Amino acid sequence: MPGRRSLLAATITLPSLALPARAQGGFPSRPIRVLVAFAPGGQSDTVIRLLAPKLSEALGQPLVVENRPGAGGSIAGGAVAQAPADGHTLLFDSFGFLIVPFLVKGLTYNHDKAFAPVAQAVSAPYVLVVRKGFPARTLAEYVDYARKNPGLAYGTPGTGTVGHLAGALLASRAKVQLEHIPYRGGPESARDIAAGNLDSAIGTANSFRPLIEDGRAIGIALTSGRRMGSLASLPTIAESGYPGFDLTSWNAMFAPAATPAPVIAKLEAAMRTALQDETVQKRLKDAGNEPNFEGAAAFADRIRRERAVVKQIVQETGIKPE
Repeated sequence: MPGRRSLLAATITLPSLALPARAQGGFPSRPIRVLVAFAPGGQSDTVIRLLAPKLSEALGQPLVVENRPGAGGSIAGGAVAQAPADGHTLLFDSFGFLIVPFLVKGLTYNHDKAFAPVAQAVSAPYVLVVRKGFPARTLAEYVDYARKNPGLAYGTPGTGTVGHLAGALLASRAKVQLEHIPYRGGPESARDIAAGNLDSAIGTANSFRPLIEDGRAIGIALTSGRRMGSLASLPTIAESGYPGFDLTSWNAMFAPAATPAPVIAKLEAAMRTALQDETVQKRLKDAGNEPNFEGAAAFADRIRRERAVVKQIVQETGIKPE
């Protein structure tokens, strides 16, 4: 009889214990929505669309990419923060993810606690460019012009982006007055540069390399600490008179904060697999990126370090929320 009782208990208990494992093991059970924080054709959009086929292949479900531009990425971020934490709604964002809490007013969610890092995909510098015909070809000439013409405008992909922060930091270090003009994404500012309607801009190589190559814009300097990407022939701001200047962007995947660890692990593994594909690597490099996988734990550490750097820069520049 004791043996029968033990067997009966095991029969009743084991299925209930197995249910969570089966539920997590079934992820993903439907298409995965990836919300992109910026406009179609921009850096973040380009990177995720290059990765999407291989991510879909690795996960066994389609990835549906949706662009939700605006407010430095906080519109897309807010939608993902409020989504079910089951891995089927994700955020694909940039370094601006770290800047949003400091510079975007009226957030409807706790930005620092709303997300779980999944993986970093690429690193990429931003580039300072000027329109064709602008009377500057070097950073020294650009700064000299800004001193003589206070309020020189620079466009960026939006409030709370690397371009926004880089312009504020350059203005602070060079002791000049620059006027920030936020756009809804890099392609929009690139169009105004090409048309001659904007004097300068700070954006990604993905947005500005074609204009630089065909002479519709002049590349001045990279925001990264070292020369990198498809515009590595340009000097950095750091080597052009401002040592230590380093704002290197990245693109990465995030999930809602309460997403189960096994789901995060499966998404992380899919990103690693996608980035190992040679064709994907080449296309990412052609778009001005350095494929640079970093898993959830290491990327979470990076976020903690770089958030402290952003806070310091915001304090140094006195930049205000918009």
